[in-house]
Parts: sequence; C-alpha cells; structure tokens
Amino acid sequence: MRIGIDLGGTKIEAIAMDHNGKILSRRRTDTPGSDYTGTIAAIVELVSQLEIETGRTGNVGIGMPGAIHPGTGLLKNSNSTCLNGQPLQADLETALQRSVRLANDADCFALSEATDGAAAGLAVVFGVIVGTGTGGGVVVKGQLLQGPNAIAGEWGHNPLPWSKPEELPGPPCYCGKFGCIETFLSGPGLTQDYRSVTAKTYDAKNIVALANDRTQRGHAAAEATMQRYEQRMAKALASVINVLDPDAIVLGGGLSNIQRLYESIPKLWGEYVFSAGVNGEAVRTRLLPPLHGDSSGVRGAAWLWPKNYS
Repeated sequence: MRIGIDLGGTKIEAIAMDHNGKILSRRRTDTPGSDYTGTIAAIVELVSQLEIETGRTGNVGIGMPGAIHPGTGLLKNSNSTCLNGQPLQADLETALQRSVRLANDADCFALSEATDGAAAGLAVVFGVIVGTGTGGGVVVKGQLLQGPNAIAGEWGHNPLPWSKPEELPGPPCYCGKFGCIETFLSGPGLTQDYRSVTAKTYDAKNIVALANDRTQRGHAAAEATMQRYEQRMAKALASVINVLDPDAIVLGGGLSNIQRLYESIPKLWGEYVFSAGVNGEAVRTRLLPPLHGDSSGVRGAAWLWPKNYS
C-alpha cells in the first residue's frame, strides 16, 4: 500500500491507500506549532498508527508547504517557518527507516486530480490552488513536472498580466514584489478588493453570497467585485495556457467552491489566449472543479509513489 501525509500549518492528515486508490484508513493530528522535532515525531506516529490498523507497511509520500532545494536538500519557501532550512526529507527517512518522497502541497493536489480525479487520463494538467494564497502544479503524462529550481507551477508570483492602469503597481506581496497574481486572486485579495470599494470587510464566501442575491443591499458592489475577480483570473489563466497549453486546469482551495467561475472564466479567457485572440479559434482547455476536494492533497502525496511501484 501507499501512505500519504498532508503536512499543514495547523493539522497533519494521513491516509493509507491501496494501489487502486481505495482509502484503507485515515488519521489526523494537530501540527505541533513551531516544533520541528515534534513535527517529525507526529508524522512517525501517524505512519505507525496506519500500519498497525491495516496490518501492512507502506511507501510514504508527503505533501508540504514549500519545496526541497535541489542543491542543498533543505526546505525553502514554507509558510511553516520552523521547516525552512531543515533537511526534512533526510530526517524523515532516518526516523521512518525507509525512502520518503516529498512534494509541494499544490503539486500533490495537481497529481491527485490528474491521476484519478477530475482530469484523470489527460496528458497535460495544471492544478491551481486559490485559497489563503495561490499555488500550482503541472502534471505531464502522469508525472509531476519538477524543474531545477523546484518552482514549477508557481503562477501566483508572476505579475497580473494585461493590468489596467488602476491596478498598477498592485498590492504588496509577501515575496517582496507588487502586483503578484496572488495579491489579487487569493481569498485575502478578494476581501481587500471589496474593502477598497465599500470599506467593509467580508470574506470570500459572504462576497459571493451577496453577489448572487440581487435582493440584498450591497449586491451591486459585490457583483462588481466578482466580475473584477473573474476578469483577473481569466487573464492569469490565459497566460498559463499561452505557455503550457494544458488539456485541463483544475481549481482547488477554498475559492474553487465558487461555482460561477467554471462558467464565467472560459467565456472570458478567449480574449487573451493567443490562438483564440488571433485566429478566433475556440479554447479547448477545460476548467474543472476538483473531484476529490479537500482530500486531493493527501491523496496526491500517496500518488507520489506511482501505481506500478512495488
């Protein structure tokens, strides 16, 4: 069997999964704060519990925030700061006494949806996370695309393309730049855009609900906010299509639950996709909701070991 671990900032989830994708057991525990040693111990304990419950041993894959630096083997770019600069893979392999595969949590999401999720069987899949932040992963013929800088799919830290004058220079991003896609398309970005017009602080769920209810006072401002959001997402995803030309883009994260995106975005992105804008061709890339929802990350971690791996 294969074991998947989703290492999050507040919780660690673990599943045991057979070679057909059936979940045999599931466990979760709180992430032990800023305690690196405690995090290693918690993962070891979860693996032990799953193996006792199933009576089997498993290959372990782990999805985590950040990425392993290809040169040093140390973790980088993690918002769980206690992990940064640590030899996470080496320490886990020592503690678990076996080989371990690790990937960014957005990569795991993409791999899950490309393996047996919404985009199963498609050749090129771009998995997008839109939630507290933004992230992405690329899967080509069932394999994660992992380049020499370990940043494949990090679309959120490109500038918003085809920006309007009033969108420049854009909000400050934690990466040190201004106007990154993440500052517009994350949940906090949507909240900030609505607040900049109304001086009211609503989360994404409430903004969407207000936009969808024409009987409510404030509907017009919420609807205008959503239309700006959709235009920006259409531009951002069109720039990905122009480079990658994927068969499908699958949305994940909290904002992937906004159903109107799947109808509106494909109607808008044709203006910016090269073949459609120049030749008037239909954009054949599909925009899809996730099949496995919140379970995609942990399932993708398990799929870091391919189906034919024994």
